[in-house]
Amino acid sequence: MKKFFKVCLMFVFGFAIIIGGYVAYLYLSYHRLADNIKLRPQNHQETALKTGTTYKAMTFNIGYAAYPASYSFFMDGGKYSRAYSRQSVEQDMAGITKAVKEENPTLAFFQEVDTNADRSFHVNEVNWLQRQFIDYSNVYAQNYDSAYLFYPFTRPIGKAKSGLVTLAKAKMTDSTRYSLPIDTDFNKFMDLDRAFSVTHIPVENGKKLSVFNLHLSAFTQNAKVRRAQLNKLFTKMKSESANGNYVLVAGDYNHDMLGDSPKVFGTTEKRENWTHPFPVDQLPKGFRVANDGLAAAKVPSVRANGTPFHPGKTYVSLIDGFLVSDNIQVKSVHVKYLGFANSDHNPEILQFELK
Repeated sequence: MKKFFKVCLMFVFGFAIIIGGYVAYLYLSYHRLADNIKLRPQNHQETALKTGTTYKAMTFNIGYAAYPASYSFFMDGGKYSRAYSRQSVEQDMAGITKAVKEENPTLAFFQEVDTNADRSFHVNEVNWLQRQFIDYSNVYAQNYDSAYLFYPFTRPIGKAKSGLVTLAKAKMTDSTRYSLPIDTDFNKFMDLDRAFSVTHIPVENGKKLSVFNLHLSAFTQNAKVRRAQLNKLFTKMKSESANGNYVLVAGDYNHDMLGDSPKVFGTTEKRENWTHPFPVDQLPKGFRVANDGLAAAKVPSVRANGTPFHPGKTYVSLIDGFLVSDNIQVKSVHVKYLGFANSDHNPEILQFELK
């Protein structure tokens, strides 16, 4: 009996050392990128944009090419933590590329693009996009570089380095990454780092188009963090507008961009952490959400990942899109329905003119 208790005690002690060592590893390896980092655009175009010309912009959260319609994610109550295989990631990247090329946008904004991650089998998705869209200028802004997350225990999601890619059929004069406020408690290891990029594109009339690419927090339950992220975004939008620029903000807001998506899509009215109504009333003066006709069209931009996608049954919403300054005229906006074939998002497309 003494030997049994001794073995049990050694087991408990050893387990405590392992857990303590892992927690220490998480905290010691944790770091955030500095705020206000200058990025290096790769220019493959030298042209400036024009006023009075219709352009097309697309925003697409590609979900690191791991979310086909049959996929469910463990953090939403689903089954998987990683993509099915490297081959499935490459197949999804091919499908995503095809959908973008069909639209041939002037500007394209991608979120959740992995450069090196266990969850996406180390496919460098940034390089993939750069190769597939070689005639576009491009810039990459890292969102996060997470430590190895040993969860779920049967197949850990592992390490992930991921970020935002912006493409333009025009010259990019400069670009900057801005850090966003995040949780400071243990939740920072789950919701990871957040940022947005601001890239300047010249316009023939001497002004600039400031394009923002962002991905706000999805899993935080802290309302103060959500407000702080929006406040920093709004402050930068006002600054760019005050400089006389055209301002176009694209990305995944993890907020209900219609305000009443449960009514529009006939879903439960219970709000998820990523479906709180977007605070339209707090937008800086001279800005608006480009959502004309989206409610009537009833095409969602995101699905819940707790189960595989089942049309008419799976929870859906509209959390992606565009904010525009008053000197940008919105011609049309729509969500391109792809049936969530290669991502848990459908892309949104904006046609616009610079006044």
